[in-house]
Amino acid sequence: MRQHIVGLKEMMAAIGRHSAVPPFWRRHPTIRVAAAPAFKSEAAAKVNTPVKASTYCVSDGEKPLPGWNMLELDGLGSDAHGAATILFYTRKGIIETSVSLRPGKTTKRILWVPLGVKKIAFSFLASEAALANLTAEWVWLTPWFARSRLARRLINNHASFKGMRTRDVVRHFHIESVAQGCNWRRIALAEYNQTHAKQHVSEDYARWVSTTEKEAVEDPQALIASLKTAPLFSIIMPVTLSDLEYGEAPFIATINSLKAQSYFFWEVFIVLSAEITDAQRKALERYIPTTSRINLIHSYHRTLAKLDHQGFIQTQGDGVMRISCGDQLAKEALCQLAKAWNDHPEAQLFYSDEDVLGANGKRCKPNFKPGWNPDLLLSTNYIGRVALYKRRLLWQLESEQTDLLSHLTSRAAVDYALALTFMMWKVTHGNEKSVCHLPAMLYHRSEDFPHPLHQQDAISLVSSVLKQHVVSAKAVVHPGLLEGSVRIEWPIPNPAPLVSLLVPTRNGVDILRPCVDAILERTAYSHFELLILDNQSDCPETIAYMEAVAKRDPRVRVLHWDHPFNYSAINNFGAAHSHGSIIGLINNDVEPVNEHWLTEMVSQACRSEIGCVGAKLYYPNGMLQHGGVILGLGDVAGHAHRFFPRESDGYAGRLKLVQNLSAVTAACLLLRKNVFNNVGGLNEKKLSVAYNDVDLCLKVRQAGYRNLWSPFAELYHHESISRGADDTPTKRARWLSEVAYMRRTWGKHLDSDPAYNPNLTLVHEDFSLK
Repeated sequence: MRQHIVGLKEMMAAIGRHSAVPPFWRRHPTIRVAAAPAFKSEAAAKVNTPVKASTYCVSDGEKPLPGWNMLELDGLGSDAHGAATILFYTRKGIIETSVSLRPGKTTKRILWVPLGVKKIAFSFLASEAALANLTAEWVWLTPWFARSRLARRLINNHASFKGMRTRDVVRHFHIESVAQGCNWRRIALAEYNQTHAKQHVSEDYARWVSTTEKEAVEDPQALIASLKTAPLFSIIMPVTLSDLEYGEAPFIATINSLKAQSYFFWEVFIVLSAEITDAQRKALERYIPTTSRINLIHSYHRTLAKLDHQGFIQTQGDGVMRISCGDQLAKEALCQLAKAWNDHPEAQLFYSDEDVLGANGKRCKPNFKPGWNPDLLLSTNYIGRVALYKRRLLWQLESEQTDLLSHLTSRAAVDYALALTFMMWKVTHGNEKSVCHLPAMLYHRSEDFPHPLHQQDAISLVSSVLKQHVVSAKAVVHPGLLEGSVRIEWPIPNPAPLVSLLVPTRNGVDILRPCVDAILERTAYSHFELLILDNQSDCPETIAYMEAVAKRDPRVRVLHWDHPFNYSAINNFGAAHSHGSIIGLINNDVEPVNEHWLTEMVSQACRSEIGCVGAKLYYPNGMLQHGGVILGLGDVAGHAHRFFPRESDGYAGRLKLVQNLSAVTAACLLLRKNVFNNVGGLNEKKLSVAYNDVDLCLKVRQAGYRNLWSPFAELYHHESISRGADDTPTKRARWLSEVAYMRRTWGKHLDSDPAYNPNLTLVHEDFSLK
């Protein structure tokens, strides 16, 4: 079929050379910025919505032919993220669809162009500057080719079609079209559109709340009836004078959210600060119903930690949590916590996702959190406010950390101190079942009372906790890249371990030389050897360079791998001949951004609990290439935050926080040699090229180590320039076999990444909503 298409193109090109009409399979319109019209269509009106940096563009000149077309967009600037809305103006109205943007690369999207299109327009969530070099091309497709491409994308990116064959997908469309009495195209496009539609976490959250979240809510009565045990939950609510700054309305809202709970077994202790007057107390009492479940205590304390403790000693519940004045629980919050309590009996800490209640009462700024992530917690308190602890453990934690907790004056500091204390308890007493994350929005923070974690509080708390741990006592805590975050400088053993950097290559001196020279010149950590693993190079200039650099710098050795390319086998060979206690897998197309990259990675790799350590990688233009690996993206795994601007904080600040991830890329990966050997190194039999790094990381995680990604080790990555793309039938067959192996071996792990959130997309690499 591909040959048939090529033949068709050649024939029409010959016609085009002798005709004023250009060949019909390609159209080259011009894209210009225009003023967005006042839309009457509700579907199209969103291009007029005042979202961040929205730009309306009109397509002039050549229009695509009716039928199946491939739209190709090039020249997108670095701030063109998310999805663009495409508007087809026809006699019958406006037809709307979307396309996922890939700044820095060609964006492609199959579309059905209806008959009678009068005008085509785009709405980009980007500035005009980002669209200055934008070019577009429409490529007409045969129906057969369009069907096969649609099916291929669904197989790779749609959960309902994973593992199916192309012909089975097409057959499914035709069966459904008969059953529903409509054209197969309508069904196929609806499924295909889902793989392109992006729901931005900020702009599309309201839509997600009204659709996805609403559909996911279980019947509370049925859920309660199914519980084997009904735990009593104790809620502590300290109230200070500053909480009454906006009057009594925030207090009333919090009490009403408790009264509205569908779960019945709870009690609340409202602890008033000493600075609150008797008149204010009496005013608040009017809004408290006469019931033994709601208790009001007028304390003689003023600090939040002591108010919390006074409420805690009054509690009788099985589990204890805090709530701030003005904040609200979702109606099903306690019901969901009770279900989790039954489903996870070994858990000692339960936490959920949370969002913010704006001044207009609308929910915004959602925080979809990952599962248990100790190194992210050491960077910032990602656990947040909604943390339910089992009461018996909380007694133990508070008694052991009286000095740490007693002087704290902010809610955020109290929350962080408890989370850190729990983390240290878990190191010695807990296991992976000690924590339960509920991926649901059960807590709504008040925008009027943000309660941020201050930098100095974060530094002080993390320093205090680390000093109690013998291994971590020498770690130094610095301010992080974000407010309320920290960076920990972990000690490197003395003497410093030898690091063996393994750099596979074949020819390509123009790539290899900048890589090796940059590592030798821009690496402050000096105790390393660099092993160039030569895979049958026959370029005289490359061979001459390898010989020269090995003579020039005693840290460089050249080893020869005289076999067909197999990335895993080459690196296993290099590891076997290395002298270092730490292995570094390094692509031949990376260059350090600064001299501290290896120091940071070695300091993390030396920690006994850490396995693979990954770096922050940029494309040469400064856009992000690798912010860690997320399992399940694109069926197997993908890069987190790919194509984000270099200065971006990332989702929930994660591009600027050290954290645990399930996997990191082997373009720049460090781990201890004994760990590498114990898990069998890289899989050279089943994964010769792709996903061998993901497989390695999962084996290391399975062995009990935590994999880690750091934003403080930065390098440029030209991404597999020397090897090329998987663009031949043989390479694609190999790639498909590697995908199949990963699904067979790690299927359930690929479908549930603890470093991610199940409410976020598995199609795009930008932390957008499903």
